Amino acid sequence: MTPSRINRLALTHFRSYRSASVEARADMIALVGPNGAGKTNCLEAISFFAPGRGLRRATLEDVADNQGDGSWAVSAEVEGAFGLTTFGTGIEPPRTDTTTSRRCRIDREPVSSASAFGDHIRMVWLTPAMDGLFTGAASERRRFFDRLVLAIDSEHSSRVSALERSLRSRNRLLEVRNFDDHWCEAIERETAELAVAVAASRGQTAVKLAAMLRARGQASAFPSAEIALDGWMENALLAEPALAVEDRYRAILRDNRVRDAAAGRTLDGPHLTDLHVVYAPKNMPARDASTGEQKALLIGLILAHATLVAETTGIVPLLLLDEIVAHLDPGRRAALFAELGKLGAQVWLTGADPAAFVELGATGEIFDVEGGRINRRAA
Repeated sequence: MTPSRINRLALTHFRSYRSASVEARADMIALVGPNGAGKTNCLEAISFFAPGRGLRRATLEDVADNQGDGSWAVSAEVEGAFGLTTFGTGIEPPRTDTTTSRRCRIDREPVSSASAFGDHIRMVWLTPAMDGLFTGAASERRRFFDRLVLAIDSEHSSRVSALERSLRSRNRLLEVRNFDDHWCEAIERETAELAVAVAASRGQTAVKLAAMLRARGQASAFPSAEIALDGWMENALLAEPALAVEDRYRAILRDNRVRDAAAGRTLDGPHLTDLHVVYAPKNMPARDASTGEQKALLIGLILAHATLVAETTGIVPLLLLDEIVAHLDPGRRAALFAELGKLGAQVWLTGADPAAFVELGATGEIFDVEGGRINRRAA
């Protein structure tokens, strides 16, 4: 398997960094500094080498520092599926007469989108914002799971976005009192095709991830989970032909035009799917587990997913783990480092206390982050 690695990272006018760079030589990279120093900003910059809006889901304009001209850039020397290459992404100074768009380059040649980076490396991340995943809204769990799918299928995000646009088009058409049936049928045909494509990717990933979680069993210090998607289409596609499911959804859309028009939204489809997670050691819904149990469960889920990505794509994903070691006791912390080592991934971690990373030993290196600078700590 090919590991995803960043050898050198450079940031220009990105968040708190006017200009900074870091050269990574080890498998485990720990960024250490006080709160607000910019540790998460560095991970966010790396996350822009994955499809989507990064680990904070920020707008393109929001990540530019407030002392520049509104432009920003992130570049990296990367080792991946096609060997050593260079990545670049960012935006030019915003103009009032154009829409801001992100530019992406591989070996200094333009590519159509960040999805092209996925041919070289894969990426998985865990942030404190995910701590409320099991008790929060279904939309957050759906977005979380779509991110898991995206690490395996780099086109998934594009299909999800296309489905959302198609649903919005249908909703706008239904707002017209005497809408055109032919237009509606055309939009619903497109919507059904996209819905089945999105649901199929989710369903296949859910089955594989559930099997991976079961296989981990008692072999991990982090609790296992049982997962299932609460969406009729995802589950139907596991047993029925895609065309049959597509026809059924198209009929549902047609039969429920009046209802959906009254509601102002489409009330059936994979855009409403939820992710159900069970805390396996106690056989209870994850939402009912303690805060500590939920955190450990989430770490176990991410580790299982990273293993699945490696086995499915042949590319060991790069892991971005933001502020997770501070919540672990010494035993679990050592177990985490051991599991990460077995995975063979390059891992970028953050934390305020350098003592939490002492156990990394020779496999890791620590960088001090403060004042817009990232400096390797002397051995």
